[in-house]
Amino acid sequence: MLGENELKCLQWRSRRGMLELDVLLEPFTREALPDLSEADQQTYVRLLECEDPDLFSWFMSGTRPEDEALSRMVDMVLERGRYKGESL
Repeated sequence: MLGENELKCLQWRSRRGMLELDVLLEPFTREALPDLSEADQQTYVRLLECEDPDLFSWFMSGTRPEDEALSRMVDMVLERGRYKGESL
């Protein structure tokens, strides 16, 4: 499992400088990531290693990564974003 310092580092890495990505990734990192399994946390780390244009395409246009674990993580982030958006 990720330690407190690693989580803080991932919060920083989740700031992509693109509003559409920031509003999905930052809250997910802060609120959901600490409760994920170790395997899912590592998949999220791999997701953050992807290029912004790919992330934008996956989150905004409905395309999915070929990697099934990354595709599942994209779905998890999107679902969390939808859930949080409905409660506003």
